[in-house]
Amino acid sequence: MSQLPPCPECSSEYTYEDGVRLVCPECGHEWSEAEVAANEAGKVIRDANGNDLQDGDTVTVIKDLKVKGSSSVVKVGTKVKNIRLVDGDHGIDCKIDGIGAMKLKSEFVKKA
Repeated sequence: MSQLPPCPECSSEYTYEDGVRLVCPECGHEWSEAEVAANEAGKVIRDANGNDLQDGDTVTVIKDLKVKGSSSVVKVGTKVKNIRLVDGDHGIDCKIDGIGAMKLKSEFVKKA
């Protein structure tokens, strides 16, 4: 009997095979081993249009974004140069002129 990997969502050890998919009976998550291998190879961060982002890219903000803890707003069309990709809920570290260091979500930017 082969050893099946634990669930990537809830870490349950009670996973089972359903055809080519693996299923977790505790949380209901379904995945394939190919998806897990692709995620481990490296997380790809994409902009709102689906373009791959790289460190050092220039992006444009596509929505007005309120700055937490401030009355400032990052306006639509603001260009952000030399971004850094990071792990976490906000995938982009950057510096915005007039505001300073910020973290942005990739879904609110497009590659310039």
